[in-house]
Amino acid sequence: MPSETEPQDRVWMAFPPAGASMTADDASAHEARTAWSGVAHAVADFEPVTMVVDPADREAARKYLGVHIDLVEARLDDAWMRDIGPTFVLGEDGRLGAVDWVFNGWGQQEWAQWGNDQEIGRAVSTRSGADHVPSALVNEGGGIQVDGRGTVLVTETVQLDPLRNPTFGKAEVEAELERTIGATHAVWLPRGLTRDSAKFGTKGHVDIVAAIPSPGVVLVHSQQDSSHPDYEVSAEIIDVLRNSRDADGRLFQIVEVPAPKALEDEEGWVDYSYINHLVVNGGVIACSFDDPNDSVAQQILAEAYPGRTVVTVPARDIFARGGGIHCITQHQPTLTRTRPDRSGIDRR
Repeated sequence: MPSETEPQDRVWMAFPPAGASMTADDASAHEARTAWSGVAHAVADFEPVTMVVDPADREAARKYLGVHIDLVEARLDDAWMRDIGPTFVLGEDGRLGAVDWVFNGWGQQEWAQWGNDQEIGRAVSTRSGADHVPSALVNEGGGIQVDGRGTVLVTETVQLDPLRNPTFGKAEVEAELERTIGATHAVWLPRGLTRDSAKFGTKGHVDIVAAIPSPGVVLVHSQQDSSHPDYEVSAEIIDVLRNSRDADGRLFQIVEVPAPKALEDEEGWVDYSYINHLVVNGGVIACSFDDPNDSVAQQILAEAYPGRTVVTVPARDIFARGGGIHCITQHQPTLTRTRPDRSGIDRR
């Protein structure tokens, strides 16, 4: 799995389907679709976007999305493409692969449905022209972060979740990550953020707490208000990373990214995070929260990704549904040799 900073062919997304937990009524559906479309249009300024749309929502999707957003149809339960879609990899022979993890609703969450979503990995693999790489590991793309040199960040509460992988220990998880994404060195974080461990969370995805912008450097979520339960969580994660090494044997350079100053919403403690950004060709699509720390984080990201334009997109309505910009997108890396385009995209 190459670094997310490597050249990309396109970004895949999923259009929030009618009847999902995030689209229970017309008002919530409009909020979700507006937020997802805002991200899609921001990404499309840098590279192509392919949106997977449930056949029943095709007409609705075209009302929200510009004609430059490609549409493909597949049945959907939800719209978190990072998690339901495949993780793309490049073979040593230059071929594109798509790792199709087992998806079971983020560890069989009682509110989740996944009968359709568990098929999206194979569907996107086929549409992209990638070689399908099935895996027996229950995992999601938001549960891993890599540096492209063999390092992978994971969390004990996700890959070792007994409702995901009851028969896997660390050794079995690491062996499967090496087989599928070429990760030779795993760094295990103890958990994710507090809200992400609540009812509508993922039980601790790493892509909301840490990202690797370049080899040896880690951007880490830093909650700096001691009244928030993530104050202790982020301190523990930072401590673990500060005492860890990457696949090349280097101690990590830690760059703390302060959490937004907003602490709560109507549901309780928030997990708003600037870590959950998307790197694209020539740019970074970052979360904004109408918060004083938006500009602080934007500057940190600009320094971490030199030469890229940092574009911010409102993300409160995405986080209210359980994730962020990185969670709703999946990047497809550029091939090192030409392969046939079997995307079947609709450019109308």
